[in-house]
Amino acid sequence: MKTSAFSPLRGILLTAPAVMYLLAFLAAPLALVAATSVLSRSPYGEVVFKFTADNYTRLFDPLYLNILLDSLTIAGATTAITLLIGYPLAWWMARVPQRVRSVALFAILVPFWTNFLIRIYAWILILRSGGLLEGLLAGLGLWRGSIEILYTPWAVLIGMVYEFLPFMVLPLYASLEKIDEAQLAAAADLGARPFQVFWRVVLPLGLPGLVAGSTLVFVPAMGMFAVPDLMGGARTLLVGNLIRNQFLVARDWPFGAAAAMVLVILTLGLLVLYTRFAEKETLV
Repeated sequence: MKTSAFSPLRGILLTAPAVMYLLAFLAAPLALVAATSVLSRSPYGEVVFKFTADNYTRLFDPLYLNILLDSLTIAGATTAITLLIGYPLAWWMARVPQRVRSVALFAILVPFWTNFLIRIYAWILILRSGGLLEGLLAGLGLWRGSIEILYTPWAVLIGMVYEFLPFMVLPLYASLEKIDEAQLAAAADLGARPFQVFWRVVLPLGLPGLVAGSTLVFVPAMGMFAVPDLMGGARTLLVGNLIRNQFLVARDWPFGAAAAMVLVILTLGLLVLYTRFAEKETLV
């Protein structure tokens, strides 16, 4: 009697490490945060086992709704700008000779080898009043006076785009590199203009990379708190900063957990909608 190579027991044993990893580092922490979000806070900042929905109803306060709207705006703008910059850059990288391509990939990856704080403080030196940008523009005769960019939402957007641009470029490059030149030549031979070739051939074939890149940028941008803290100052408060402040400053863990759960649910919902849209477009 032959034994199947993929018996149920063998399948369970093979998947057990991954399942245990997900349970320990994803499901359990998420369940803990969800449970904390419906508990209460004592006057001394301790979590007490008194169930309440007030932590969620507080999020409908206009103050917190504006913070959520600002977070969606910054994350959406970051995704759009990285896409506008990253798509032509990835297309160029996918079509240049191999030697130039290797140098370009190296240049994209170099920032990852530098500490995150060093890169952000470098941008602070560039954007601050009297900084390198102001000196450069004054030297070229393009601007006279002080440039007030640092500690504004524009500075946050610049820092976010810089930080997440590689996350957009690399998936796009991996997807666009697979497009065969013969397909582009066939479309051109059939009378398609350059824009039609892009719209009907390049864009559908590169859609998986576009979806992956947009996801990799939008999701972490929604919860980012370091860049808004360092480059936005007190003028820019996003959801990530709100959650961080509730846990580390205000010691209101239940409210911070409720805000975190709303962020998780909102992000997962957007991911599901985006993935289904991408699958539908791919099938078409």
